[in-house]
Parts: sequence; structure tokens; C-alpha cells
Amino acid sequence: MQKYFSLLLLACFTALTVNAQTREIKGIVQEAGSHKPLAGVTIQVKAGKPSVQSDAAGGFRLQIPTGPVVLQLRYSGYQTQEVVIKPNAGKVLILLQPLTLADSTARVFKLEEKKRVRAAQSVQAKAARGLVEYETNADMAMSYAAPMPQGVYKDYNTEDYSPINENDFHTATDQPLSTFSIDVDRAAYSNIRRFLNNGQMPPADAVRVEEMINYFDYQYKAPGSADPVAIYTDMAICPWNTAHQLVRIGLKGRTVTADKVPPSNLVFLIDVSGSMEDANKLPLVKQALKTLVQQLRPADKVAIAVYAGAAGLVLPATPGSEKTTILDALDQLQAGGSTAGGEGILLAYKTAAANFMKEGNNRVIIATDGDFNVGPSSDGELQRIIEKERDKGIFLSVLGFGMGNYKDNKLELLADKGNGNYAYIDNFEEARRTFVTEFGGTLFTIAKDVKLQIEFNPKYVQSYRLVGYENRLLQNEDFNNDKKDAGDMGAGHTVTALYEIVPSGAKTDAVSWVDPLKYQQRAVISNPANEVLTVKLRYKRPADSQSQLMTKVLPYQVQAITAAPIDFRMCAAVAEFGQLLRNSAHKGQASYEQVLSLAKDARGDDPEGYRAEFLQLVKKAALLQPGSQASRE
Repeated sequence: MQKYFSLLLLACFTALTVNAQTREIKGIVQEAGSHKPLAGVTIQVKAGKPSVQSDAAGGFRLQIPTGPVVLQLRYSGYQTQEVVIKPNAGKVLILLQPLTLADSTARVFKLEEKKRVRAAQSVQAKAARGLVEYETNADMAMSYAAPMPQGVYKDYNTEDYSPINENDFHTATDQPLSTFSIDVDRAAYSNIRRFLNNGQMPPADAVRVEEMINYFDYQYKAPGSADPVAIYTDMAICPWNTAHQLVRIGLKGRTVTADKVPPSNLVFLIDVSGSMEDANKLPLVKQALKTLVQQLRPADKVAIAVYAGAAGLVLPATPGSEKTTILDALDQLQAGGSTAGGEGILLAYKTAAANFMKEGNNRVIIATDGDFNVGPSSDGELQRIIEKERDKGIFLSVLGFGMGNYKDNKLELLADKGNGNYAYIDNFEEARRTFVTEFGGTLFTIAKDVKLQIEFNPKYVQSYRLVGYENRLLQNEDFNNDKKDAGDMGAGHTVTALYEIVPSGAKTDAVSWVDPLKYQQRAVISNPANEVLTVKLRYKRPADSQSQLMTKVLPYQVQAITAAPIDFRMCAAVAEFGQLLRNSAHKGQASYEQVLSLAKDARGDDPEGYRAEFLQLVKKAALLQPGSQASRE
């Protein structure tokens, strides 16, 4: 008995000693210069555990040992920082420095060099074991192991974008119909922001103008009928070519409050391959998905699948009430290996199907840089996988991360073919917007296969061109074909499309005219209604296979763009900016100065600061274009 009593006393003494050796430190993390609070910064004792993350105000609390301590802070887009905490410090202010272009270049350089050395070591190890003929791989091994010369970051940039062939003008007499699929994606805008914030102009094919326009919220009224979508139309003088008119077509999806969103069956499919180990990839993926986990309700379920050299299930379907279990599973993820993306997609859909909710929202959320290099990886193979699985009623959200080897073309394809949406997450704020501010719209689809077909009246329209949506064009006969896939709208989503039109009778060189048709006779239809165009929209409810038809007519009017509604002016400014970034053949008299003027007067109610941020991006782009007046403002 004496022995047990002594052991109990020893245990109590040990516990008291341990408690006496720790203390609580409080702090605030801000951005250096602006002193903007930084949420989601990881703070931990260097080489120690546990870690904490800063809250929305940048604040944190952490138990640390007594005596001097070194804290390490990590945050995507910012320099990793180490801070010495003195023994008597009770509260500290820590300022993080944003990464410069040189910092980002060095990180990509270091990552790629590690991959080269790994590949060389792998080849040499296999040769030593007789698994490969060393002579046939020696040159490859040497090329991987050879150090790269300094200053060749550009050679490392293997980012891929699908080519964009800009829409041209079409005559209303010969081609009166324009048909396309709607697009609620906004990945292009945040990707462009990443380039400009790093002091680079984006590649022309990275600039999808419709995704830039649709990045912003517009105050269209919610549907007042049984239809889940409302249509709005108006027109004004085109700012970059005042001899032309600009037509705006706006769609607004029905709003659903968070408590009315059906329960969700989610599968996180996370790329943990070696290409994801940089700070703006897997660490940011974890931060992004943690924000979504915090929004989950007890009725929701989450499973986590990963893929690297092979695919595996890290966490089976787990109720949203068990947030600690889900967050712990995310924390355990580490990057390493090659990328079996196709196998991972199959596993994710299989897991979603096994937990299918008939009246719920079934969705796979894939987070990756798109660098698939093992297993099914070609565009055709991935497309067939996605098309086969979407028919089961499982939707897809695609989250892109990273730089240097980012595969935008593959990720856009996955989202397009998988009845889903596509976002590029370049910082924690974009993650917050995707999974907190727009929780319902991101996860709950209200209308699928949404198509638009516009018929132009040659009485008022000589020719027209669709601004953007080059990757979303459909054949005219696809509009009434319910088997033809198209874009989907989430709860509360807005979609905006712009047409630049040349009024009838105007003299223009913009159109490639065709010879008059010899055998066609055109009926002359009386048109007293002053109609410029008719918008037709087809959509399916999420569980339906048959589409519904809606129509809207636009009467002719003339108004200056400065007299147009605020939202019209904003989307016109964004469209003009996109054409400048692309150096579009149709940019006319577009200028950064005019973009700034339009956007400044169209800020309106900007609670999240996205329109203010747009102004800063325009100024940064102007700085990269010497001689621009906007660069000196």
C-alpha cells in the first residue's frame, strides 16, 4: 500500500511540475505594412507541438514552455517567420511579410530541384537492384540530377491552359442565333490576381473574361416565380467602342438560407502527391477545407480520400457533428509520391455512391494542382470517368491550388464535365469566400444544364459578338437537346453575359462579310414591338431529366454607360480589363484609365472589398504596361 501511495504522490508532483513549466502566451498576427489581421495563420513552438491557428481577428492563445521560446508562424502567401518570445512576455504583436515574386520563384525552384533529385535517386536505386537497365536510363538520371543554372525559373513554369480563340462578330442576317452554356466558375479571376500580385502579367489563355465578370456579385432580384432562375436584360453604349452597343444578360438563382440547404454527403478528394508540398498547396488545402468543416451540420457527412502513388480512404463517411475527428484527419495529411489522379477520382465517386443521400446534396470536392501523371491522366480518359459518374446524381466541385506546374486545363475540364463548379484558391480569404460567405451556392445546385440561346433582330442588330464564353459555345441544335450537358447554378448564384453589337446601318470593318446567299428566301416579319433580341433559357431541376423553357425580350434603347446601373458599369469595366489583359483584337479604345474610371464610380455597396481590390489589380497591371497614365495614379 505504501508503494502505491508513493507512486500517487510522485504522479501528482510530476503533473504539478509540468504545469509549472508551461505558460499561456497571447498574440495578434497582422500583415506588415497594412496591419490587416491575418486569419488561419499556423503558430507553434519551433519543432514542438501542438499548433494553433489565428482567429478572424488575427488573435491566438498558445501554451508554451517557460523561459525563452521560439515561435514559428506559417501562412500561405507570406514568409515563414520565427519569433523569440521572452520569459516575461504576456502578449505579442507579430507582423508577417508577404511573399515577393523572388520568394515564390525560389520556392518553386527548390521544389522542382528536390523532385529532380528524387527521380534520379529512384532510377539509380532501381538500376542497382536490377529492376531497370541502368545504361538506358543513365542519361535520364543525369539530367534529373544535374543542377539547374541560376535564373531559369521560366523553364520550370509548366502551367497549362486551354487555348482561347476569341469570339468574332457574326451578322444577324446569316447567323441570328447564339447558343452557349452558362458558367458560374470564377477560377480565372483569382488566378489572374495571383499573377498580378506576384508582379507578372497572366498568360493570355489564362484570361477567361466571363469568369472575371462572374467573380463579382450583382444585385439582381431573386426569382419571383416558381422557376429557380430569373432573367434580366438591358443595354448601353459600349465603353471601348462608342459606335457599338453593349447588351447585358443577367441571371439570378433562387436564394436558399443555410438552414434550408439539404443535408450533404461530401467526399474530400485531396492530392497529396509530391507536387503538393509547397506552402500554397497542401497547407492551404487544409486551411480551406477546415473552413468548410466548421460550417457542417450534424446531418452532413464527410469522407476523405487521398491520392499520390495510389489512392486510399483516410476517413470513412463521418457526421458533421464530429468535427474534431474530421479536422484531425486533415491535419495528418502529408505530401509525397507521384499522382494517381484518375484512381483517386474513381475512389471518391465510389465512396460518395456508397453513402448516397436521395434527398440530399451528394458531391465530390477535389483539391489539387491538376498534375496527374500516373494512371488515367489524359483529358479523354478523365472526361469519360467524370461523364460516367455524374449520371448517378453526384456533383463535382474542383479547387485548384499552386503555381509553377498548375494544370488549369485539366481542372476546368473536370468541373465542366462533372456537373460542378471550379475555383482557384490563391489565399485564405478566397477559401473563406468559397466555403463560408457562399456556403449554399458552392454546395447546393438549384438548376442544372442551364443553356442560353439569343436570337438577334436584324432590324436593330447588324452584327454581334459574345464577350467571353469561348469554351462554353454550343451548336444551335444543342439548345433543345436534353442529352447535351451544360453549366449548373448554385443557390443565390448570379451569371452575367455581355454582347457587343453593331447597330444596323453602321459602317464597320469588324465583320468578316460573306457573299449573299443565292437560294435562301427570307420572310419579312412585322416587328412593331421594338425588340432587339429574345433570350431563351433552358434548365433542368437537379433531379429531372427534362428541361424547362423561359424567355425574355429586350426592347431597343440608347443610354450612355455612365447612366447605366452600377452593376452594369462594373461588369463593363471588368470586361474591358479582361480584353486589355488578353490584348484582344476587339479592345478598341480600351484603356486602364477608362477601366479605373468606370470601376471607381461603380463600387457601390462593397462589404467584402472585392471591387476595391479590383481597382488595385488594375493599377498593378498598368504598372506592368509602361506609359500607362493609370500606372502613375
